[in-house]
Amino acid sequence: MNAQQNILVKNPLAVMTGLRGARARAERVDIRISDGRIAAMAADLVAQPGERVIDASNCVVYPGWVNTHHHLFQNLLKAVPDGINHNLEGWLASVPYPRLARFTPQLVRVAARLGMAELLLSGATTCADHHFLYHLGGTTETGDALFEIADEFGMRFALCRGGALESAHAHPGFSKTALKPETLDVMVADIERLKSRYHQATPDAMRRVVVAPTTPTFSLPPGLLRELAQTARGLGLHMHTHLSETQNYVNFCREKYNCLPVEFVAEHEWLGPDVWFAHAVHMEPSEIRMLAQTGTGISHCPVSNSRLGSGIADVPRMDAAGVPISLGVDGVASNESGSMTGEAHTVWLIHRAAQGASATVAEDVIHWGTAGGARVLGLDAVGTLEVGQAADLVMYSLDHPRFFGFHDPALAPVVAGEPITVRYSIVGGRLVVDDGVIPGLDLEQLRAEAHEGVQLLLSALDDA
Repeated sequence: MNAQQNILVKNPLAVMTGLRGARARAERVDIRISDGRIAAMAADLVAQPGERVIDASNCVVYPGWVNTHHHLFQNLLKAVPDGINHNLEGWLASVPYPRLARFTPQLVRVAARLGMAELLLSGATTCADHHFLYHLGGTTETGDALFEIADEFGMRFALCRGGALESAHAHPGFSKTALKPETLDVMVADIERLKSRYHQATPDAMRRVVVAPTTPTFSLPPGLLRELAQTARGLGLHMHTHLSETQNYVNFCREKYNCLPVEFVAEHEWLGPDVWFAHAVHMEPSEIRMLAQTGTGISHCPVSNSRLGSGIADVPRMDAAGVPISLGVDGVASNESGSMTGEAHTVWLIHRAAQGASATVAEDVIHWGTAGGARVLGLDAVGTLEVGQAADLVMYSLDHPRFFGFHDPALAPVVAGEPITVRYSIVGGRLVVDDGVIPGLDLEQLRAEAHEGVQLLLSALDDA
């Protein structure tokens, strides 16, 4: 991790704060960063001794994106032909689950480097990874590997410690695998170990541990779901899982438990401001009200939901009801891109296509992807550009011809999307992207390692 620096960002074209309403823009202010915090935001700040001055005169400044749902190991599973045209259940059965046991700690490290590099170069500064590579007789080392790679890249990182506690055949995607679930004792012992070793409870924490069974309706018996909730709260940890990603998910819950998914998790103590769910594509109005009343958050993943044909989560309606909204890229095995800029662009467009041109405004998308993400993770000092907040910010360069002619350059990353260059990225006062480059990262070596990893996965599957 690079050393913390005192930095002065001078003359940006515009500054988006991550806040809402009239405070969404700070316009053309300079930004002073001292001791990892934003010390000043004002026009014409004068450099102080020892400050590094960054000329942002052709850049727009955003808070760093907070990615609240990812599966980093999937960065070696992009565009697998067997699953490219399947829905979620067929994709699970043909792409990730047959390969879960093939992921050694070294392959996870390669995948994580690739995923974090893509995130950083798209403007993300925080990543919550829903990591479920756990099974009976397997290693718990891969969770540690993810923390190590996050340290290497200087990203804020939350390990959402996943896994299953129920028979493999209870989940449609497990039907063709031989994996057996771990036990509750093993899962809880590892969560306690991870908390002791990595977890920070501060509002600007660099490392968090989250209790995150793979899915509440498929991955464990209902009684254990409640037990995990009580364990998490006893340890002071947030909770995360998948919910209502497809209509089949809702149908399964109705048929097996005679209730809606949000009603089911409510019965088992899985609602509250310390909980957020990925997807929430298929929600009844009554469920949205329950989420809003309890402060339960959502990670909106529109690219993956589109790619798998799952549908479009009604995030504008949820937001209007008061549900905390955040954005996630999901795994790139069902996205093919781990870009938060691409995700934000899709969010801006997809709800307009479904509901009309006033359904989403760019400032709200920025808020969801920054302050909204920090809120669901409990990182109150992160996600907005204000004096006193952690210095997590991104400078997007508008030097490509596609940005020439913009009347409102502040919105370019959201309304135009990629390709766009992250010129500088700062996490807690540390430069994690410096003049367009991730310090210390050899991209050609990473390309070679990723290629080798794909070949190893192919040969392992052929030998199975």
